Amino acid sequence: MPLPTVEHETRPSPTWSVIWLHGLGADGNDFAPIVPELVDTAWPGVRFVFPHAPVRPITVNNGVPMRAWYDIKGLAIADKQDAPGIRASIGEVEALIAREVERGVPPSRIVLAGFSQGGAMALAAGLRHRESLAGILVLSAYLPLHDTIEAERSGANHATPIFWGHGSADPIVPMVLGEQSRQALEALGHRIDWHTYPMGHQVSMPEIADIRAWLSERFAEA
Repeated sequence: MPLPTVEHETRPSPTWSVIWLHGLGADGNDFAPIVPELVDTAWPGVRFVFPHAPVRPITVNNGVPMRAWYDIKGLAIADKQDAPGIRASIGEVEALIAREVERGVPPSRIVLAGFSQGGAMALAAGLRHRESLAGILVLSAYLPLHDTIEAERSGANHATPIFWGHGSADPIVPMVLGEQSRQALEALGHRIDWHTYPMGHQVSMPEIADIRAWLSERFAEA
């Protein structure tokens, strides 16, 4: 059964879906308020799906349980990666995609989005998905399981557009980590629409405006 979600439909019988994954310790309500600020009235009907990650103990937070897509085991977030947790969450994202397909939205009209740990999961799941997605939206994140991505990525999403936004003063996911991840994917031939903003680990209004423009391009391509 897919994870519980918060959902917003911009109009009845939406023909597109955006599955938006939250960051560590948040839940599906975290980004739901962004919908009114983000949506363009010219867009087709869109279903925004904000899932709640499972609750699990987080090592760097003294084992305190919280919603998370995978465990964080070291102070440097890309170290000691929780590969089993990441792979389990890839399966959860696959189930969410499958439910949208069952509801009549093909993968080619599904955007995977996420912030921080959720952005890492959008990359991990989206690049491995076996059918072409409309796009991958990555905010203040990095590429997990980078050592296996070349072998495990799907050719179906080799040319999938990727929006990547990052704060230049991010203390949680340093921008240099985002840049290294971007460069690794570009070296494999992936197309990255890279944006930086004078901010920390957050989302800003200029970034929302850029996301709106990027999503408008995706919706116009179908």
